[in-house]
Amino acid sequence: MSVLVGPDAPVLPPSAPVTGEGVVSRLLRRKLAVLGLLVIAAVVLSAAFAPWIAPYDPNEQFFDGLSLEGAPLGPSAQFWLGTDLLGRDLLSRLLYGARNSLIIGVVANGAALIIGTLVGVVAGYFRGIVGTVLMRFTDLMMAFPALLLAICLAAVLRPSLWIVALVIALVNWVQVARVVYSETRSLSEREFIQAEVTLGASRARILFAHVLPHLTSTVIVYGTLGISTTVLLEATLSFLGVGVQPPDASWGNIIFENQTYFQAAPWLVFFPGAAILLLALAFNLVGDALRDVLDPTEEGRG
Repeated sequence: MSVLVGPDAPVLPPSAPVTGEGVVSRLLRRKLAVLGLLVIAAVVLSAAFAPWIAPYDPNEQFFDGLSLEGAPLGPSAQFWLGTDLLGRDLLSRLLYGARNSLIIGVVANGAALIIGTLVGVVAGYFRGIVGTVLMRFTDLMMAFPALLLAICLAAVLRPSLWIVALVIALVNWVQVARVVYSETRSLSEREFIQAEVTLGASRARILFAHVLPHLTSTVIVYGTLGISTTVLLEATLSFLGVGVQPPDASWGNIIFENQTYFQAAPWLVFFPGAAILLLALAFNLVGDALRDVLDPTEEGRG
């Protein structure tokens, strides 16, 4: 590859970064993205203010929360979403369960992004023996089914809120590493990077001034989309009994606790299932919109 040097050398990246104000304005022009943001905001606010807006304590059992036959009650003026098989208010448990699901989703996804980005950048930029070893280990981790690996790790360790977040992070970082690795290798071969190398720029300057800033949009989009994956994985682990443990509420273990009453009391499964579906869909809508908005091409900016 021939590289121009001197005052006319094309050392700048081919596209200017999108400003934060521009991203927000373009994002707000997309109706589905706005809908997703509203759903996310509603869930986050409900979870944050659960102690103040929840009608009852999530673990309080009411004598009048069950019918004379001992069955859960349906939605009513007293219990807006009905009660579960122990006579507890379902709305209160959903609000508190949202806190655990969001905490695990955000923490696990953030940890996976950090681990995956570090591995991908080091392997893609420095290459050599270190890069080969890191990517072969990444390939080995990707060979294991993520759900099966998460179940095994969670079963060996003592399930708790933070253990579940750690387990999900340990099985989700490999996808991030593979994407970042590919982007880093592509960037390192671009002309403006080669020009910086020819001009004698240090590896640290190239890495922090050019490579990492150009990976920001990819990491942001993948992080937004990844939260829906972590929420679904947490719900699955809790449903299988190796996630958040009762009496702590989680959308997954709420479904597990009430699955035997699905035919007689479908609201016990419908409401937590709908909450999981809506939150995952909302993050996907926002992530898809961010992917288009942060596209450096003119088509993506339109």
